Amino acid sequence: MKAVVVEGLGEVSVLSIALLDAPIPGPEDVLIKTWASGLNAADLMQRRGHYPPPPGASPLLGLEVSGIIEEVGPEALKKGLKVGDPVMALLSGGGYAEKVLVRYDQVMKLPKSMDLVEAGGVAEAFLTAYLELIWLGKLSRGQKLLIHAGASGVGTAAIQIAKAQGAEIFVTASSEEKLKFCQELGAQHLINYKTQDFVQVIAEKTGDQGVDCILDLVGAVHFPGNLKVLGIEGKLLLVGMGGGAKSDIDLRPVVSKRLQILGSTLRARSLDEKGRLIQEFWADAATRFEQGEYRPVINKIYPAVEVREAHEYMESRANIGKILLKWV
Repeated sequence: MKAVVVEGLGEVSVLSIALLDAPIPGPEDVLIKTWASGLNAADLMQRRGHYPPPPGASPLLGLEVSGIIEEVGPEALKKGLKVGDPVMALLSGGGYAEKVLVRYDQVMKLPKSMDLVEAGGVAEAFLTAYLELIWLGKLSRGQKLLIHAGASGVGTAAIQIAKAQGAEIFVTASSEEKLKFCQELGAQHLINYKTQDFVQVIAEKTGDQGVDCILDLVGAVHFPGNLKVLGIEGKLLLVGMGGGAKSDIDLRPVVSKRLQILGSTLRARSLDEKGRLIQEFWADAATRFEQGEYRPVINKIYPAVEVREAHEYMESRANIGKILLKWV
């Protein structure tokens, strides 16, 4: 099979296409013929040597795919999966390849209405957003949520999930075009962080009460401001570090407002835990995708052989939503 390999660490020049042996499924596994692979910030970090795969995971890049099941292990067959099923899957690695191997409970069957290529941009973004907002943030109707990087893949998924929960949604982004798109998805309060101070805007719009929850996909650059805008017993859900990994902390608001700072990753969680997350998310989300309430936001689709160009585009931060590699 063809796959993207990383020869060394660094810029996009370390990426190339190689021929590798296809993985062999075990009893609980399915082998998927990949249609599309989603790009994620973790891929860029791994390429540079800053985010190695967890123990036992494939060394190849790629945390999510869509495709058609090509082989099914006997235990996976008992779970209702069969050859020919269109699916999308969450991976700990290995997604930049024509074929991927995954345990049966890391797979979601596609609704009939979902485009098989676009489905390659669902798993990592929506499951990360669901993990943060629902499992960790306990987001509920009427609560105020701030999403940094609202136009990113996870950000656009988070807006849709938060809207379904009935939350009041604030977003930051770097351009009016991105903010307008966030508004179309359901965000009510739009903040251009290049021209506005999100601390000031939120103070004005909430009467200095602040927000209940922050999903921060950026990192250190927003950290001091996050502590200021969180309300009493607010939660800071820290996922990304593209805006830096180190920041001074003023502990006074953490203590006086009884704040919770929750760092989290999805990739390193156990297969069992991710299996439970997928089952819970998909029990609710499958119908929402079928009815069009949820949708993958796809910005650009590159042929897999143009993986270098795809990484360069993602690093430009010009995208609204997901970037995909197409294999068929």
